[in-house]
Amino acid sequence: MLEIKDLKASINKKAILKGLNLTIKPGELHAIMGPNGSGKSTLANILSGKEGYEISGELNFNGESIKEISVEKRAQKGIFLAFQYPLEIPGVNTNNFLKTSLNSVRKARGEKELDTLSFLKLIKKTSYELGIDEGILSRQLNVGFSGGEKKKNEILQMKILNPKLSILDETDSGLDIDAIKIVAKGVNTLRNDKKSFLIITHYQRLLDYIKPDFVHVLSHGKIVKTGCSELAQELEKTGYKKIN
Repeated sequence: MLEIKDLKASINKKAILKGLNLTIKPGELHAIMGPNGSGKSTLANILSGKEGYEISGELNFNGESIKEISVEKRAQKGIFLAFQYPLEIPGVNTNNFLKTSLNSVRKARGEKELDTLSFLKLIKKTSYELGIDEGILSRQLNVGFSGGEKKKNEILQMKILNPKLSILDETDSGLDIDAIKIVAKGVNTLRNDKKSFLIITHYQRLLDYIKPDFVHVLSHGKIVKTGCSELAQELEKTGYKKIN
């Protein structure tokens, strides 16, 4: 599904990714861990199509290069990014934002757009399944939301959009245990042999609830170690000092 070969990225002439290689097959969940400044969020930004980076190497999604494809086109192809710091957008109703996003994706897939009644039924059902208060949906997008509410809203978006590849960039940052469980539930209910996930995190605690197929350690812009879920537990105990 996702194939990255010798990916190099810099911004303002500062090298961040220095030859990263990663392959994620359909149905796999990969976790990337690493110290601050190792390039984790840069990788997430590049995969989602954020501009401003100078990049080289191969970046393929379902056999197609996406290096020159816009953020919107990547989303329509099935790539979703849950931000570390979700943006507040005053004046934009959360329900309307979700409906517009969903119908844009459905249209790109050649599917019929949902009318308002059908969408409201879907959002009500999904909110209930995830244990999310529907009250946030009538508010302006992320405006006045707590950190936990913003992250829950991201997971709700992920569940509604039903992407092929979901990238979670430190979604567990600053969350209490109940919010972490909601994030995990959203991921676990979407997991199947056709959908893939890339979880970027500092801590092992989220991986107590989401068991990854592979754990990678990113350091100085490269993946320097790969293992199974036990690697995350090892890092929790020893830290990154022994990883080169």
